[in-house]
Amino acid sequence: LQNPSRMEAKALPLSHFRARAGSPLLLSAEASSAARKGSGAPGRSRASRYDAGAPPSRAGRGGVWKRDDPEDSPRRTGMTGVPKLNPKFSTKRAGTSKVPIINFEVSHHRAVAAVRLLRADKGKAFVDLLNEKANDSGENEMGYVERTLGFSTRHLDDRDIRLVTVIVAGTVRWKRYIDYLIMSLCSEEKVFSNMEPLLLQILRIGFFEILKLNVPAYAVVDENVRLAKVALRPGAGNMVNAILRKLLLLKWMVRRWIRFLGKEEALKLMNWNNSDPYFSLRVNTTNGYTRDDLVNRLEDLQVHYEKSIMDEFVRIREGMQAVLQAGLLKEGMCAVQDESAGFVVSVVDPQPGETIMDCCAAPGGKTLFMASRLAGQGKVSALDINKGRLRILMEAAKCHNLDDIITDIHGDLRLYAKESTVKYDKVLLDAPCSGLGVLSKRADLRWNRQFEDLEELVCLQDELLDSASLLVKPGGVLIYSTCSIDHEENENRVTTFVQRHPEFTPQGVHGYVPAEFITDDGFYSSSPTKHSLDGAFAARLVRSMH
Repeated sequence: LQNPSRMEAKALPLSHFRARAGSPLLLSAEASSAARKGSGAPGRSRASRYDAGAPPSRAGRGGVWKRDDPEDSPRRTGMTGVPKLNPKFSTKRAGTSKVPIINFEVSHHRAVAAVRLLRADKGKAFVDLLNEKANDSGENEMGYVERTLGFSTRHLDDRDIRLVTVIVAGTVRWKRYIDYLIMSLCSEEKVFSNMEPLLLQILRIGFFEILKLNVPAYAVVDENVRLAKVALRPGAGNMVNAILRKLLLLKWMVRRWIRFLGKEEALKLMNWNNSDPYFSLRVNTTNGYTRDDLVNRLEDLQVHYEKSIMDEFVRIREGMQAVLQAGLLKEGMCAVQDESAGFVVSVVDPQPGETIMDCCAAPGGKTLFMASRLAGQGKVSALDINKGRLRILMEAAKCHNLDDIITDIHGDLRLYAKESTVKYDKVLLDAPCSGLGVLSKRADLRWNRQFEDLEELVCLQDELLDSASLLVKPGGVLIYSTCSIDHEENENRVTTFVQRHPEFTPQGVHGYVPAEFITDDGFYSSSPTKHSLDGAFAARLVRSMH
């Protein structure tokens, strides 16, 4: 490692410094033309080419060196033609004109911390090794960094050394906790168990910085991704990026839940989301079936069930494949639908003879349930921007013998509402939302949501509410619902809508759903932890006659 304070006064010619094209910025004093031959993948060091006895530059990919004992004095590249370093630094192995290649694009204290953690895992180093300058431990460790990563770091000042010490000591202290989180955020358990040692250390550093040091998220992600790409390969950096971003999303959601729900309820919610989900089946009364008919079929299939508090529903935890293979859905006996969605339909309260608009209808569970409540009298218009999902909805409507009641409309609600002259008795806007109330069934959503997404969704929800309101008859009802448990998407959207549209007045949902599901403001709200249902929200907004 070059230490400027120890270098002789003679300056190197500018031509001795160069950057590798297409690679991170590297500094080398090697002027030999032979060193310039060949091509290297981005992030790969050429240092190992100069010494046939040197270990390969990709040690970080699978572990520590096997050719030499890690505790042996590190190999050092030659010093011929460059300023002389500290006399205590051994130059006996200098063969040709070469010096360590310094990578100025990576975070140097993180690079050193990753190597020290790697060596500590093998029982070959202590967490405070760099602080022991008296016996050249610092110099030796920088040699291990070069041998493991394939490049050197710049001289570490006291601040860098403190950072290394804090990161390494803290990461070791919280290792079990951090590893548990990393494993839980991997797509499969084997991804964690087969992870390369150096890659794991880089992830551990990132997790510790996010969870315990509160380092700005952008810095943690950018720096650790870059280190993984340079020290290993681009794919390793992509994995670090994906897993760290999952952690950030999880941290964001947890903080938000604790803020609104309190720590105890937030913990209950997280346990619910991580438990095996149950599924609910709604019997299709339009085809003449009763819940007893469905129960009898489930018993024949030896599928364990529980009766729901809603008359049309039963719950199952296992046996969904048996239900599908038996054709219960294809023959129109039942549909998969959570009771929380059923309660939203109860808030709509479809009555025979009414015209109802379902503004974001697909995949159609609520559409079918509302149509079945009309008893063959009335119409449900199913509007959606996705033509393919609308087609699936209509196929289900035919299966449930409801295709005469349901009419599909392909279009964007915001454009349709401006052009349509038709007004409806009731308009349901089951708005696109974060889905934070259905994470037990939609585990993928927890890694695809962040605060910026919520801000965009809130704007979209306001736009759709404004558009849906144009379709409501005077005296008619607008029902706004989501499958979220976030106040920003629920109560706050209703409050701001009424401020923009004083012609609408919130109406309590008393009498439409059981009292335990009614908030102090008169809205419907189901809670996974309180009701053992998916989280959902619904509000009734009545339009004035004028």
